[in-house]
Amino acid sequence: MDFFTAAIVALAITGVIFRPFGLHEAIPAVAGAVLLVAAGLLPARAALAGIAQGTDVYLFLTGMMLLAELARAEGLFDWLAAHTARRAGGSASKLFTLIYLMGTLVTVFLSNDATAVVLTPAVAAVTRAAGAKKPLPYLLICAFVANAASFVLPISNPANLVIYGSHMPPLLAWLRQYALASCLSVGATFLLLRLTQRAALRQAVTAPPAPPNLSAGGRFAGFGILATAILLLLASAFGLPLGLPTAIAGAATLVLVTARGAAPWPILKNISWSTLALVAGLFVMVAALDRLGLAAWLASCLRAGSQLAPSAAIWVTGLLLGLATNLTNNLPAGLIAGHAIQTAQASPRLTGAALIGVDLGPNLSVTGSLATILWLQALRREHVDMSAPRFLKLGTLVMPPALLLTICGLLIAG
Repeated sequence: MDFFTAAIVALAITGVIFRPFGLHEAIPAVAGAVLLVAAGLLPARAALAGIAQGTDVYLFLTGMMLLAELARAEGLFDWLAAHTARRAGGSASKLFTLIYLMGTLVTVFLSNDATAVVLTPAVAAVTRAAGAKKPLPYLLICAFVANAASFVLPISNPANLVIYGSHMPPLLAWLRQYALASCLSVGATFLLLRLTQRAALRQAVTAPPAPPNLSAGGRFAGFGILATAILLLLASAFGLPLGLPTAIAGAATLVLVTARGAAPWPILKNISWSTLALVAGLFVMVAALDRLGLAAWLASCLRAGSQLAPSAAIWVTGLLLGLATNLTNNLPAGLIAGHAIQTAQASPRLTGAALIGVDLGPNLSVTGSLATILWLQALRREHVDMSAPRFLKLGTLVMPPALLLTICGLLIAG
């Protein structure tokens, strides 16, 4: 029974990673979840409980996707793109740096999923405005910085809330523990990514003569994004879930923009609702693995490792989770790791190593994090192709050195 459960989960995750026959990532995830229930390996009640566990994530993604589509439809991205391209002054390298800084800020204050959903279309518009013949180096920023900067603040990645559960450190304690590690993660990822793209960044880019005027709808969309950032910071400060404030902000912005007479249906139609099905399927598979006792076994390993060799346990936890996220996606990996850490009552540094592995480790493969999957979907809308092997080749050069350096930063701060 345990073998069949693990086999179905492995096949489903493989389907999500390799997308056979060009299938959407949601199809193998949902198929795996349905098969687990249909085969009697997971009770329907447990599957529904697993789906319900992701409610906050569904609400968060819905709000972010609403904001992103509104910003795209109302020309906010085109307006930002023209200003960014103009500020780069015709320098491809300067444009790269400006986009990386923008991606860092969006990730820190709006989360890594927002960087994938909101920023990727904006960067695509930037490259068009600048006349870049090779847009991929700039688009890669959205994927890599979304994970590299995702533990600057607690709100920078929903996985942070999953790891800590109800034991989230106060903001000042968080900054003391993760400030140095975050700086090393963001800085190392920038330098390594910039080094790998140096040839493509020799291309010529142009500075648009005059940015377009921003419409009233675009201003409302921008206001909605800023209001959402403030709401998320307040929710994080008071230890509240992030999903509902984000969904409310997205819905309110939709009402505000469409109140001028525009129909909301084109906006709703263009949102990738299948992403929610993908997340639900992943939650069901986590529930199935949890019933196998995986989290309890990991908790016992963490306790034993911490007692025998505390420093080695920190390195092993960070590195193994960094790799595991690319095999299972960081959302299920974070759920299982968070449960194990809370059960084992792990030390702050061990918990920090797990969080860094779950947040930064996904920079190795295209399916390492939900943010990277959302980024891939955004690329398809822009008719830009990125294969799994190509991303893996790049991730192998960027992620491991950054992960090692970041764990060092955690140990120094600790």
